[in-house]
Amino acid sequence: MSQGIVTVVGSYVTDLMSRTPHMPRVGETVLGGPFKMGPGGKGGNQAVAAARQGSTVYMVTKVGDDEFGSYARANFTKETINTEYVFVDLVEATGAALIAVDDNGDNLIVVALGACGTLTAEEVNQASQVIANSAVVLVQLETSNEAVLATVALAKAYGVPVILNPAPYHEFPREILQDITYITPNETEASSLTGLKVETEADALQAAKVIYLMGVPNVIITMGKMGCYYYNGGESGKLYPSFEVQALDTTGAGDAFNGGLAFALASGQALCDAIIHATAVAALSVTKVGTSPAMPTLEEVQAFMATHKL
Repeated sequence: MSQGIVTVVGSYVTDLMSRTPHMPRVGETVLGGPFKMGPGGKGGNQAVAAARQGSTVYMVTKVGDDEFGSYARANFTKETINTEYVFVDLVEATGAALIAVDDNGDNLIVVALGACGTLTAEEVNQASQVIANSAVVLVQLETSNEAVLATVALAKAYGVPVILNPAPYHEFPREILQDITYITPNETEASSLTGLKVETEADALQAAKVIYLMGVPNVIITMGKMGCYYYNGGESGKLYPSFEVQALDTTGAGDAFNGGLAFALASGQALCDAIIHATAVAALSVTKVGTSPAMPTLEEVQAFMATHKL
């Protein structure tokens, strides 16, 4: 199977994670642990997920001129991710995420974007040739709107499909939705984008119809344990169920899905097969602790899918 290039434009932050028996109330200090530090950020996680599946991955992001920045570049290299367009900000520090994971595997996260939040259109444009040669471009909202706009404009100019993971959700120029090929919000993000509650399959259909009318031809709403809902016009869509696994840590599951989807589409898989592959990548990721370190390899996914059927 031919492996096309996946270019990920977005965030890198260093994850600072601790387990906690329960989420602290306001003003409460909880004794938790163990503590783990690891590479993260939605962009970085998605790049690692795609690379471990076998894609040739280019990462476009920005880090600080500090120890976390050096750690980021070393980790990308270890994961065989091209770092030619990992820029260094001499003023802003490398971003960081403060993560608490409770005994149910649920999480709370505070992200300080730091350097990756200052990624400019000029810097993205330096990667124009790589984007032109990509099979898929993957972008999130965990960086500057300027960088997102520049990425989508370049991909449109070169006819390259774009996956937009609108996370973490904040207001962005919605006119870019007309130039997006695939959008992958979770229930909360789909609700923020449409103003509709998204809790059930019926809710997902109504939200997906609204997003479709905004200009996105392929709407994929991820719904945690329920699976994901796909819609591309017409009266109804399709709910793809999730694989049943024992979740240890759900942090990064959405990133695993997006990286797996990018790999599968870049490899030439049909969209229905790509969604199932992405669902398996996400399922395996929650069986391990962490974000980027929890991303499965292609061999692990293939073995899992051989013994687990939807």
